[in-house]
Amino acid sequence: MKKAFFIDRDGVLIDEENYLGDPDRVKLIAGAPEALRAIRKNGYLCLVISNQSGVARGYFDEDAVRSVHLRVDELLVKAGATPVDAYYYCPHHPKGEVPEYTVDCDCRKPRPGLFMRAAKEFGVDLQNSFMIGDKTSDIKAAQNAGLKASALVKTGYGPDEIAKIHGSKNTFVADDINDAVRLLLNKL
Repeated sequence: MKKAFFIDRDGVLIDEENYLGDPDRVKLIAGAPEALRAIRKNGYLCLVISNQSGVARGYFDEDAVRSVHLRVDELLVKAGATPVDAYYYCPHHPKGEVPEYTVDCDCRKPRPGLFMRAAKEFGVDLQNSFMIGDKTSDIKAAQNAGLKASALVKTGYGPDEIAKIHGSKNTFVADDINDAVRLLLNKL
């Protein structure tokens, strides 16, 4: 079975833009290309797991989400890293405006549905995989999916979330994605 780093998109891999649907506004977090190179060098897949409720809220459609993902990969390649192996996102929200996306689903973090789907599609050993996020919902999703450990970064929403994860098992605080990768790899 394969091992993976599950990474939240907004605020972790790219700058937090609050409902980002415009690929021209994508900016990689400093150190993200280096982090992805370290992930690959150590034999892990890089899988993005992201809540994208802007679709349910009617701010943008799924084509816009995919365009943002293409732009992220372009920027990673330009910076000397390989693209993300796969993007998994939840377009739903129970209080959305677009009826077909206004559902209470199992794929919206902190629920583990996206992790389970990725594990099935890629043959991922969840018990030997990691999560990097900037919200409590990322950390809880990792725990719900049975991941080995997770890191909350101080980028994006991270600074406001640190106190909420106090006492969480196998959860660490890191400055950014690059620091999180180093920290988690050292916790093997």
